[in-house]
Amino acid sequence: MADRNYAYDPVDTGTPVNQQTFRMEGGQLWRQYIIAGVANIAIASTGYSMGWTAPINTKLKDENESPLGRPATSDELAWMGSLLNIGAILGPFIGGFAASKIGRKWGLMSSVIPLLIGWILAAVASNMALLYAARIFWGVAVGMLFTISPMYCAEIATDDSRGALGSFLQMFITVGFLLVYGIGPVISYGAVAYVGIAFVAVFAVAFFFMPETPTYHLLKEDREAAAKCLSIIRGKSRAGVEAELSLIAADVTASMEKTATIADVFRGSNFKAFYISCALVFFQQFSGINAVLFYMTDIFKASGTDMNPSDATTIIGAVQLVASFITPFVVDRLGRRLLLLVSSCGTAIGLLLLGMFFLLDSLDSPVVSSISFLPVLSLVLFIITYCWGLGPLPWAVMSELFPIEVKAVASPIATAFCWILSFLVTKFFPSISDSIGMHVGFFIFGACCVLAFFFTLFLVPETKGKSFQEIQEMLGGGNKKSEKA
Repeated sequence: MADRNYAYDPVDTGTPVNQQTFRMEGGQLWRQYIIAGVANIAIASTGYSMGWTAPINTKLKDENESPLGRPATSDELAWMGSLLNIGAILGPFIGGFAASKIGRKWGLMSSVIPLLIGWILAAVASNMALLYAARIFWGVAVGMLFTISPMYCAEIATDDSRGALGSFLQMFITVGFLLVYGIGPVISYGAVAYVGIAFVAVFAVAFFFMPETPTYHLLKEDREAAAKCLSIIRGKSRAGVEAELSLIAADVTASMEKTATIADVFRGSNFKAFYISCALVFFQQFSGINAVLFYMTDIFKASGTDMNPSDATTIIGAVQLVASFITPFVVDRLGRRLLLLVSSCGTAIGLLLLGMFFLLDSLDSPVVSSISFLPVLSLVLFIITYCWGLGPLPWAVMSELFPIEVKAVASPIATAFCWILSFLVTKFFPSISDSIGMHVGFFIFGACCVLAFFFTLFLVPETKGKSFQEIQEMLGGGNKKSEKA
């Protein structure tokens, strides 16, 4: 019989290893950041496709650059901007199904299919129907990725780095936006599409070599496969991950004892997690972020600023990227609630200033000419503070709040709700701007950010550093009553 102070490493055929050594094994926790970064290359690709409209709208309006052989109408461009959201409403359900049936890794890999189809259609488009179809395919991929990517990152993360990895989504999506903002105005329409295809190919090749999540293997009752991939993610030996694997396995075993249905989403602590998640994505979308990003060039043109609209758009994209890189470094120190409060306050101020500028402009106020810098300044403030909280944290919080068995059901619904809202914003923002003034839209968005501040202050729980079990107990009021079926 082995001494009780030793355990046998199951990988090393019985070599005794001191238990204290197991506990002291530090591993290489930076690996989870690399793996999450590779996974989010796909998110960067979606940012490239979402921001595509900003430089491409200008090309489509120019008969010499448009692949249509004629200028596109404003109504066609509005539909093109909003149709991505239609695909994104469908994508979460495809993504949720794929994540549960073929795994988080291969669910992410399968998003390559609609992304590539979309870029091929965009590259060969000679009419608006093909462009509409391309946007819908991109939307399907966006919906899939926004459902699976936070799930994947949460399941490979340690408790004290889960917020940082959850913030990668916003950080990488801004990489895609900045790339298309930077190269879109200076290269041809076709070249923009070819870069999009290359982007997808890089993700497919790089992510092929990344591991599945331990949680998925445990859900499939394959503990050895879970141990192997957790060892890869943590950079530890098989014995070195045993304690963490046992904790994950306990959560998974508890979840497998219950079968979640849509009805379960609306019960007890699950419903609390659901309405908090839906409220956060509501405030995220009604901050007006997609209206600002999709129509940024048009906003700068309407402001009458002396700055070249393409240059201003690129500057905003760079600011967005820098701001997004800050969040992963501070979110697990400052917490989710504080960043959401700062974010909602800053975005509200930026939007109200922007609304004030366009209101003065609509009244032909003489002061407008002396404050032409205000749209750029306001958008910089809006983008920076959005990237600190309202952008990344609804997805990070959503991935933390739901128990494992409910996540596959609830996350697609909340994500689809997000893209329904995005469709409404992007489709009707131009109409509102044309009919009653751009300032009205910005004032509405600003008011929603004010509401977001108070909602966060009173109703959003702090999940910083907490395990999934602790979060569930917190949502249930400190007990497990809500878990009883």
